[in-house]
Amino acid sequence: MKKRKTLFTKTSEVKRRWVKINAEGKVLGRLATRVAVLLRGKGKPIFTPQTDCGDFVVVYNAEKIKVTGNKFKDKGYFTHSGHPGGDKLLSFEVMIGKRPEKVIQLAIKGMLPHNRLADQVIKKLKVFRGVPAQYQKLPEVEV
Repeated sequence: MKKRKTLFTKTSEVKRRWVKINAEGKVLGRLATRVAVLLRGKGKPIFTPQTDCGDFVVVYNAEKIKVTGNKFKDKGYFTHSGHPGGDKLLSFEVMIGKRPEKVIQLAIKGMLPHNRLADQVIKKLKVFRGVPAQYQKLPEVEV
């Protein structure tokens, strides 16, 4: 009887590529799910859940992202400083004006598993307002 062996990918065996994605006119949630899959490497045949198999992802034109429904006015971002009365609630409308990079980063981080691996994976994400000059030669991925 032939034994079957499960192959586990090691981090040293992973070949990473750089990918850039244009966020202009894209819906926030749909973009975030596709970027999370690229960051984790779930589309690769060598995917192993406990190993960081994903690619580096550059998202640009963050300020031109869209949301559906009434989220533009109703969606909120809550933060707390830890001090009494130190809570803040910013609407999506305010947040996209101040820090559009943070909006996309928070959406993608929420779609990753909540463990130490996700902290490592999120470091491979770069989000920019406008088009960065240093990443012009990267291959474009349609999302």
